[in-house]
Amino acid sequence: MALRGGEADFASFTAVRLGSGAVMLIVLSYFFSKKSAYPKGGSWVSAIFLFAYAICFTFAYLGLSAGTGALILFGSVQLTMIAVSIVRGEKPRPVEWLGLITALGGLVYLVFPGLASPPLNSSLLMAAAGAAWGMYTLRGRGSGDPLTDTTGNFVRTLPFAAVALFIFLPNFHLSTAGILLAVLSGAATSGIGYAIWYGVLKHHTATRAAVMQLSVPVLVAVLGIVWLGEQATMRLGTAGVLILGGIAITVAGKR
Repeated sequence: MALRGGEADFASFTAVRLGSGAVMLIVLSYFFSKKSAYPKGGSWVSAIFLFAYAICFTFAYLGLSAGTGALILFGSVQLTMIAVSIVRGEKPRPVEWLGLITALGGLVYLVFPGLASPPLNSSLLMAAAGAAWGMYTLRGRGSGDPLTDTTGNFVRTLPFAAVALFIFLPNFHLSTAGILLAVLSGAATSGIGYAIWYGVLKHHTATRAAVMQLSVPVLVAVLGIVWLGEQATMRLGTAGVLILGGIAITVAGKR
């Protein structure tokens, strides 16, 4: 809404998103964290991956359709997380592979009709965003205090966001609506959402964590129907069954 509506440029949107997320998490950490101060959590490496994801994702979507971007992003996330987990010695069971293939097939089925030849630069940026998010997720699986670690990671992204904002200052454009949308994206869906994500990661293998993220395009499609008046189709229903069914198969593979 912010980028396609011309309410914000990508660097400003990213900076406000990360900044508002950091502020929200600092407040939450003060009241709910196990540790006494937020700088004790997180790491610079995780912060770099988080910032790389945020900036590449936002920039890439200036030149990609939603369906194309989702396919590139989540395909890159799956490949990154599963490849790294296998290198580290994790061996997915056959039923987990079945779930992965089913869920990926559902995602391709959902977005394939809208695919076109995307711009190469935007495609590479979105693939980089997916790889960065995959690495950020893998680093969060060992978090003992998800809220504190997520707070520390967000705070550490702010110098990088400031540099990006300075570099792209000639393109600066941020309306009141753009600010509100960026704050919503940062404080609520990113800050709080990522803390919850770090909290549940320790209960899942990297393969299951990778596959569960395939639920995002289905959720986006459903919310598009509810909030944006988009049309519900049989294709969406079929793809939703495949994706969510594949996730269920993979999660059940633990047993």
